[in-house]
Amino acid sequence: MTMYEGGCHCGNIRLALETAISPGEIEIRACQCSFCRKHGSLAAADANGLLTVRVENENLLSRYAFGLKTAEYLVCRDCGVYVAAVTTDSTEQRAIVIVNALNECKKFTREPLLTVYDAENRDERIARRNTRWMPVKWSGDL
Repeated sequence: MTMYEGGCHCGNIRLALETAISPGEIEIRACQCSFCRKHGSLAAADANGLLTVRVENENLLSRYAFGLKTAEYLVCRDCGVYVAAVTTDSTEQRAIVIVNALNECKKFTREPLLTVYDAENRDERIARRNTRWMPVKWSGDL
């Protein structure tokens, strides 16, 4: 496993992506929902990997949910950077990481897949995330 670190601009939210997939091979998705389009979001996940998230000041963490409210989009209230999304509807939290929030984002060179999830119902969305998103761990030890 290789670790790729990153986080928001001010450092309040820190990330560590652990994956065995090389950054040039990991699938990059460009969700076409209005939230992701407005943020220029490019997301990645390795179902066999791990995303660790550490937040210095919880008061500066925005957990934004919209639509079916099956995930929270993690945005720093201080610097405004969108760093990850985490499921809210399963026993084991799963996540995607926003590639541009990683320090070595330029290594993630695969052409983004434009994705539209509008046709999914709640159960389909949960099932997709449970198989494609990665486990997430909250930690103070990053």
